[in-house]
Order: sequence, then C-alpha cells, then structure tokens
Amino acid sequence: MPQATPANENSKKFDFVRQLVADDCKSGKWDGRVITRFPPEPNGYLHIGHAKSICLNFGIASEFGGKCHLRFDDTNPEKEEQEYVDSIIEDVKWLGWDWGENLFFGSDYFQQMYDWAVELIKKGKAYVCDLTAEQTREYRGGVEGGKDSPYRNRSIEENLDLFERMRKGEFPDGSKTLRAKIDMSHPNFNMRDPVMYRIVHASHHRTGDKWCIYPMYDWAHGLEDSIEKITHSICTLEFENHRPLYDWFLDQLGIYHPQQIEFARLNFTYTIMSKRKLLKLVQNKLVAGWDDPRMPTLCGMRRRGYSPAAIRNFCTKISVNKFNSTIDFALLEHCLREDLNKTSPRVMAVLNPLKVVIENYPEGKVETLDAINNPEDAAAGSRQVPFSREIYIERDDFMEDAPKKFFRLAPGREVRLRYAYFITCTDVIKDSAGNITELRCTYDPATRGGDSPDGRKVKSTLHWVCAEKAIDAEVRLYEHLFTKENPDDVEEGRDFTDYINPNSLITLKGCKIEPFLKDAKPLSRWQFERLGYFCVDANSKNDKLVFNRTATLRDEWAKIKQIQTNK
Repeated sequence: MPQATPANENSKKFDFVRQLVADDCKSGKWDGRVITRFPPEPNGYLHIGHAKSICLNFGIASEFGGKCHLRFDDTNPEKEEQEYVDSIIEDVKWLGWDWGENLFFGSDYFQQMYDWAVELIKKGKAYVCDLTAEQTREYRGGVEGGKDSPYRNRSIEENLDLFERMRKGEFPDGSKTLRAKIDMSHPNFNMRDPVMYRIVHASHHRTGDKWCIYPMYDWAHGLEDSIEKITHSICTLEFENHRPLYDWFLDQLGIYHPQQIEFARLNFTYTIMSKRKLLKLVQNKLVAGWDDPRMPTLCGMRRRGYSPAAIRNFCTKISVNKFNSTIDFALLEHCLREDLNKTSPRVMAVLNPLKVVIENYPEGKVETLDAINNPEDAAAGSRQVPFSREIYIERDDFMEDAPKKFFRLAPGREVRLRYAYFITCTDVIKDSAGNITELRCTYDPATRGGDSPDGRKVKSTLHWVCAEKAIDAEVRLYEHLFTKENPDDVEEGRDFTDYINPNSLITLKGCKIEPFLKDAKPLSRWQFERLGYFCVDANSKNDKLVFNRTATLRDEWAKIKQIQTNK
C-alpha cells in the first residue's frame, strides 16, 4: 500500500476535505474513527477521473489511521456485469490500494433497504405511485413548484399491500414506483417526492431473480453508508444538491448518519470522461476496446505504460477543491515522466532504420560494449550491447544536405555512437529512385566508449543497434484521441466523435531493438534513448514484440510552467 503522510499538526497544509477530517478527529466527533468508501457502480471500466476519488478516499483512510471500503453500488441489474466488478477490483489493486476485508456490495443490503422502505410507508413518509416516468417528470414541475401525484394520499395499508405485491412481481416494469412523501413545492427538485424503488424484471449479477424491484441511488446511497458506519461520505460535486435528500432519509429512519462531503470531479483537456460516450467509442469500434491505450480508462493507461505511482502523484498535485475546473493533460504527463525517468531502464531502439556500414571495422567481428541501464539509479547496473560492422541508426539522424544547425550525421561529419565510437560518414548509397538506402562510414578505434584521447569534440551523440543482433519489433505511437481541447463542446449538428484525431495511432513495423529486450515482459516499461518512454503491450509475444509509446521525452508541462514563470 502507498506510504501516506501522517495526519498531525506538523503535516503540510490540508485540502478542505482532509481539514474537515482532521477537525473531526481533533473534536472526537466520530470517536476517533475514520471510515471512507469508494462506491463504484459496476457498469463500466474505471477511468482517470475515478482515480482521483480512489486516491482521495483510500489516501484519507491511510493518513488518518482509518479504513476505506470498496463497495459496489450494484442496484441497476440492466447495466451491471461481473466483468466490470472484476476489472474495478483489478484497477484499485493496481493503483496500490488495499481494502482488506472491507469489500461490500449494495445488493447485500437489499432486504434491509426493503424493510426500511416499509418503515417509511408505515410512518406515512412513502407511497406507491402509478404515474409513468414521463408523467412523474411533468408533475415535478418547474421553478414555480410541482403538483401532487393523484396517488399521493393512498392509505398506509394500501401502500403496504401494493409495495409487497411489487416485490412479488405482480406488476410489469415501469407500472409503479415507490416514492418518498416530502414536498412537491420544495425549491430543491430532488426533494419533490423522489422515486425510491422501480420495477425491473431483470436478473442481477449476484442475486439472480430474487428481486424485481430495485432501489434508486439516492435511496440506497445513504443507507449503505449508514449500515457500514461510514464517517465521511465523500462524493463529487453533482451530489451537493442531493445531500438534503441523503440527510432526510437517514433522519426519518433515525439511523446512524454519516457526513456527506462534496468535491469537484476531474476534467481533462483532450479527454472525455462520460461512461456513456466511452461506451459509444467501444461499441462503434472507434477504439480497440476498453483497454485501448488511447482511452482514459485505468486499464487503457496501464496498457499504455502509465505507472500507479505517477497517477497517485498526479492526484496529490491537483489536490481537491469545491469548484469545477479543467486540468491540462500535460500535467499528468509531467508526473508520468517524473516517475518513469527514475524507474525505467534505458535501452536503444531504432524506429525508422537506416543501415550504416563501417568500412574499416573488421568483417565478422562482434564485440560487446558496456551500457548504463539507468543513470538515475546506480543499483540498476549495466548491460552488454553488441556492436559490429553493420548497424542501424534513425533515418532522421542523417541529412545529405544538412542545414547549419543540424549537428547529427552528414557527409564528412563526425558524430559519437552512444557507448561505442566516433564515426564519420564517407559515402551515401541510393537506389534507382534516388532514395538513400545505406551509409558508408569509418570509425576511430581509439574512441571506444565514446571519448577521444586527443580531446576532440563532436556535437551529436546518436543511438543505434547492431544489425546482426537486432530484433524486429512493432511500435505503436499514440497521441491524444481528440483534436479538440474540449471534445464535449460540440458544435450544432456535430458529434463528439467528429473530433477524433486521425493520427492518434501510428503503427511502425520493422523497427529494430537491441537484443537485451528479447525477453521483455508484457507491461514492462522502458526508455528508448532519445525517443521516449515505451511499454511492452499486454498482447506482445516473444516472436512478435509490440511496444506502445507511453510518452515522449519532451515535457510540455515544464515548458508551460517556465513560460508562466518568466512572464
């Protein structure tokens, strides 16, 4: 489990949620207990927005010596599947959090919820309503207030009978609901006799066909928190207007009453967070599934090469607040580079290979050179890199007619090969169409290791791979999935999918990588020197290695902050 900062007076300044928790601990409000929960609905895959809530809830529990429950709000059988339950458990574990024995399901409490609903009916606080969903919306009214349902004043006895028959399956879907009896003229629309139960004849992924009435989230939410003795029920800001209803239900029942706290959800540039829209991308095959590395899902980010530590660090940096805002995606990538720079072994790979023949190097000779695995981590050690007469360099590292500020390889120019020798280009070989197919060079044997005994300097160092020992690989280059900074800001007559970036995935075949990577494990992370951070794809095989580019080396966020600092 990630290391947490102790919650004491010497700690750094708290965000407003942690400050509330700290104040409660100091006052003894909850007898020193801190119990939070992360309550996902298992109707889709978790995304980076959920990571903020996960890290907040589990982080607070860890920092204040408490517990965080993982609770599935599985009250909608038509949209929920065991597949989503399994993926959520995997994602929360991957982020580094542990709920111990505190794994719960809202469906575990269906009987208790039903009994409490009966209690409200007996108190005259709930009634069975026959209005359709459309009629219910119409009766709710506008700012001037709504009007009572014609079924609002049914007797307690009739309501109890109808509710029991609803449970027994006597009525079709949508024909009746159970509603709270509050105030149809209340200024808060959520308090205008909200629906507590609806009829849904559908099999539940855990309870099967035992139930055909299911609780609405506003009814189930507070009851689940109460049953589990949650102290701080932390929600996103859209539930702020639901808090009076949360409180009303608990107060009417006279049961344990947690505190609901709201914070702003996470929004990103060039990203969508809507489960409905993400599902559309998957169903319309606009992406290659929920774990497509372009998706903001945690499984997609894991496949792309994001590390749990980078995501946790990002969530710490952005903190929490009470107003909605949009975070620049470059900040997440900055946190990612910070972590990968420290933890990723360095290797050499050539994505667009150009063959180089070193004419004065002995034919048939293959030597090994020492290469540093990670300059940020001395314990990572070194590896042996093969070198021979023929090597590959990046095609972009050579120009026949080089401009003044191009310092890489060109005819007559000397450059350094990383960990190897100085080489000088002596000839350029072309095909009949004038395309460069090969370079001829010479090397200086005295520069082995990359330094010249006579002290002469070169202006460029190139990465390379040995042609004889290189391994072929496929490399997938990823960019933002959308070209529009806010894909949700859709012009009239257009759809958010119209802004999908046609260059969000570019696949390169025939790339050359050093043999050190031949046994690289799926999801292992590497830095390709001078190119960026890459991850072995989850579906990669030893006989067909596939790498996903996680991020380039260039840090746009650092550049943005530098510009802001200099203003």
